[in-house]
Amino acid sequence: MGQANSDWHAKFPAFRIAGNLYYVGTADLAVYLINTVQGNILINSDYKQDLPVIKQSIAELGFKYADTKILLISHAHGDHDEGTAVIAKETGAKLMVMEADLLDEESAAPGRPGAHVDRVLHDGDVVELGGYKLVAHLTPGHTKGCTTWTMQVSDGPRTLNAVIVGSPNVNPGYLLVGNKQYPQIADDYVKTFTVLKSLPCDLFLGAHGAYFGLKTKYEKMKGGDPNAFIDPEGYRAYVAERESTFRTEWARQQQNPGSPAK
Repeated sequence: MGQANSDWHAKFPAFRIAGNLYYVGTADLAVYLINTVQGNILINSDYKQDLPVIKQSIAELGFKYADTKILLISHAHGDHDEGTAVIAKETGAKLMVMEADLLDEESAAPGRPGAHVDRVLHDGDVVELGGYKLVAHLTPGHTKGCTTWTMQVSDGPRTLNAVIVGSPNVNPGYLLVGNKQYPQIADDYVKTFTVLKSLPCDLFLGAHGAYFGLKTKYEKMKGGDPNAFIDPEGYRAYVAERESTFRTEWARQQQNPGSPAK
């Protein structure tokens, strides 16, 4: 499921996206840090092997890993959450996870973090620290508890709507028709696209850098473009393309029951 992608574990420069929102992930596995006067919020942990890179990135920005007070995830897949239990243990951060991903998050099965969840989240819940608020939007399908995070970022005189997409992808092996473990999976994807299309977006971000063109936009920012990550058109185009891909695959599986996504 993407393990051959060398960008997953490659170091990427830590940088400020806008306001108090920072990027501290790898070249593709996104991790976000929100700095507040009461400590930091971290979204995603990546794999355990990526934790040294994340820690280094946090330090390079002048922040302290130990100041992580709240830990969130995009969804319960190892490339985004395998290291959550380690971060929680090392920093004392409170782990908060959408209810439908709770069992997977607390599972100690191979590849699962075996983490203790301190707060169970539901659609629309607000996570707050130091006067900053993040809203948890349930965007299921990719996982039952897949979460898209939104927040308002104060960047100088302007306020920007940030959207951190959980994932709208239909992975290889996914059954959209006749899925006994997840009967409502296709309906959940439909709900997800309705939600994503409803969100106001200035800063288009996501669980993977590839979703929003991390490398290209970072180079533009380095070249002097202060608005490199402001991309509402790109967000709308991305959501439309992902929905079209989902509906094509769903239609294919309806014609070929039992044939999973490739």
